[in-house]
Amino acid sequence: VWILPLPGLWSVRLVASFGLFLLALQIACGDVSYSFPEEMKRGSVVGNIAKDLGIEVGKLGARKARIDADGNSKRYCDINLSTGDIIVADRIDREGLCGKKASCVLKQELVLENPLELHSISVHVQDINDNSPQFKKNTIKFEIGESAPKGSRYRLDEAHDADVGQNAIQGYSIEANENFRLNGGGRKHSELVLVKELDREQEKELKLVLTAVDGGSPQRSGTATIHVTVLDANDNAPVFSQAIYKVSLPENSPVDTVVVTVSATDADEGPNGDITYNFDHLSEDHVSLFSLDHKTGEIRVVGSVDYETETSIELRVRAKDGPGLTSYSTVILDITDVNDNPPVISLKSLTNPIPENVSPGTEVGIINVQDRDSESNRQVRCTIQQGAPFNLVPSIKNYYSLVTTGQLDRELVSDYNITITATDEGSPPLSSSKTVQLSVADINDNPPVFEEQSYSAYVSENNKPGSTLCSVTARDPDWRQNGTVIYSLLPGEVNGAPVSSYVSVNGDTGVIHAVRSFDYEQFRSFKVQVMARDNGSPPLSSNVTVSVFVADQHQRAGCSQCLTKLVSGQIEQLIFVYSMFLRPEVPENVVYTLIPYFFNF
Repeated sequence: VWILPLPGLWSVRLVASFGLFLLALQIACGDVSYSFPEEMKRGSVVGNIAKDLGIEVGKLGARKARIDADGNSKRYCDINLSTGDIIVADRIDREGLCGKKASCVLKQELVLENPLELHSISVHVQDINDNSPQFKKNTIKFEIGESAPKGSRYRLDEAHDADVGQNAIQGYSIEANENFRLNGGGRKHSELVLVKELDREQEKELKLVLTAVDGGSPQRSGTATIHVTVLDANDNAPVFSQAIYKVSLPENSPVDTVVVTVSATDADEGPNGDITYNFDHLSEDHVSLFSLDHKTGEIRVVGSVDYETETSIELRVRAKDGPGLTSYSTVILDITDVNDNPPVISLKSLTNPIPENVSPGTEVGIINVQDRDSESNRQVRCTIQQGAPFNLVPSIKNYYSLVTTGQLDRELVSDYNITITATDEGSPPLSSSKTVQLSVADINDNPPVFEEQSYSAYVSENNKPGSTLCSVTARDPDWRQNGTVIYSLLPGEVNGAPVSSYVSVNGDTGVIHAVRSFDYEQFRSFKVQVMARDNGSPPLSSNVTVSVFVADQHQRAGCSQCLTKLVSGQIEQLIFVYSMFLRPEVPENVVYTLIPYFFNF
């Protein structure tokens, strides 16, 4: 879709294309292109990406829409979630970002989550005329022999303009004079042409103003003074052995590494043929990286060369003979990558805690992995520690989904420390790790469980109401309210009366109390059902049977008579009865009640 330019505004070009990615429900959609001038104010609107991609503005916030920088570049754009507008997030200086490149394109990405969706955004930064032409020196000096013939040409130093295209230097001009004119006043290689022989006896030196102009609107210009000193014959300029030197240089090359040796010759003899070498228009960044031997032309590494900063470097070298004739050559350095950057793991989103009943295959997090190196050095493999019920599933581009692979159980493992390792394919490979902490949230999936399958309580008749019969205990491994146990009696009858009229249970402790006094002649035993229920939603419960035995108070008197009737075959029964006496939790009357049953009295 093309949006035609309006008067006074820059045109915006929008290209949108959509492609179906291989993974279901996760789509890497098409590209969007915006074109606008550099140095726009922060917050300036450059387009509406929601409209351009057909995304409902209301869903941008819910889907956690954001602008991420592609690779490791800076994020220059942002998104207004309320309107869907793409706005300028930071100052954009085309010269600082792209230098003299004709096209300056920034790569940004629109990321939508739930489901994950990715759109590439190409930002074409247009140049504005914010830089004036500048000469390296305010004065350009020549020493020209008076015997120089008409038509002699002298290469002028170039001016530098950081802008590009029409905003760059368009031409040069020189003030009117009778000795020189300007030839080839284009952007490069302007020459001073001698149109009238010099006469040192009449004029020893000349000063002319050289002007460089660009094609911007309004037009900018820069000036330098040409200072010509008239000398006797030096009619040969240095000549380089190569117009262009091309060299391959690995990044991180050691300091003092020889990059290349440039060489120029001069046909003149003596001082007129002595050549010195210098860099021409070397940027401040490159000054700290390379040195040039003025006598030998040897270029050496003096700083840290980084492929991730620049993949190609162009150095311009000037050869000058004794009187001042010069020539130029270009050294092009192709910087090659070495594996010096480990992968960087970023946790983009994480669901924490996760319920213990999530299904296997549930996505709980999104991981992004970046490596600043190139080619195989930036190819990354991601692995996850063994033993944890989680796995990494490749998603879009360099994104991975962290998913569950098995059933979780908080009662067995409540927290996980998941270590993710990313390793590149460089030689030797580099790796990095990141630990993701995940907690498992409890659900009410365990009912209370009594410690005993059944309970027995022994009490003498004519007991006091409120006396303790026994206690029951149930355990629930769930968390907090899901594991809080409450005890209660289940409805039932004893001799036609509600069981609650005979016993009660403490809901918090499980202690069972007698509500009334019991009569052995009325009943000797009865059973009650106790329920243990947790506080989950919905609650879970379990039941247990408690048997209550009532002992006769008059059994003690006949006990001695019973024991005199023991025969040798009843020794084991006697030992058992004696052990019952030794157990403090069993009342004596209960033991007396049991004796007749054991010895058949």
